[in-house]
Amino acid sequence: MEVNYMMAYGSAEASLRLLWKLGLLEILLPIQAAYFVGSGFRRRDKQYNMLLSLFSNLDKLLAPDRPCHTSLWFSLLAFHEALSEVPRDPLVVAAFSLGVHNGGDLSEALSIARRINKQHDIGFQELTESKYIDSDRLLAEVRSLAASVQSALTRMTDEYSVSQAMAQYPKAPYSDLVFFPMALYLRVRKIFECVKSGRERGFVPKHGSKIDSELLGMGSLREVRHVFARVVFDTIYPIDDRLEE
Repeated sequence: MEVNYMMAYGSAEASLRLLWKLGLLEILLPIQAAYFVGSGFRRRDKQYNMLLSLFSNLDKLLAPDRPCHTSLWFSLLAFHEALSEVPRDPLVVAAFSLGVHNGGDLSEALSIARRINKQHDIGFQELTESKYIDSDRLLAEVRSLAASVQSALTRMTDEYSVSQAMAQYPKAPYSDLVFFPMALYLRVRKIFECVKSGRERGFVPKHGSKIDSELLGMGSLREVRHVFARVVFDTIYPIDDRLEE
């Protein structure tokens, strides 16, 4: 799949920018194009939004000889679409990502998330202002986000939803192309379903920061979940200087 060559080999951010600049994003990924239009992102804009930041952080972990499986970048698209539809508290997003990483152990995920003391990136419209959330509400919000991601995943693989993504922009080209097969939909759904259904029996989350590129390219569930959570955390709690900027 041509889109995979653009997204999985370490140049996803540059590819998204180029597709947007050339007016091709509306055809290939109209749901993401609608996000760019809705947020006022210009064709030659050099600034960052959350979608581009997610893929910039993914690119740092990949290379032409170390690609990721399609399920990873597609899961990031679905995750971002869910947040763009319903912005969430950074604590909810952190706990959700930890729950994905550890295979649905939400008790552990919530406990770790509450210990985060870093400032989140306040420049993203997908993140609401941080506030105290009690444990029951936090658990409910995490599961709600999981449901939103699953809904976003369904929209991105539904011909009618794709065709309507740019409907409110009359000058946009029409596209009802769905590039994502059912097998990929099911594979990505598996990444997230543990957050709704609870801890997966026998799943052992990965520890340490080293990425097994071979397993990532093959689509290992453990490796994909690990990198997904890492990319989300690097985006929400940036380790570069963009916060100061």
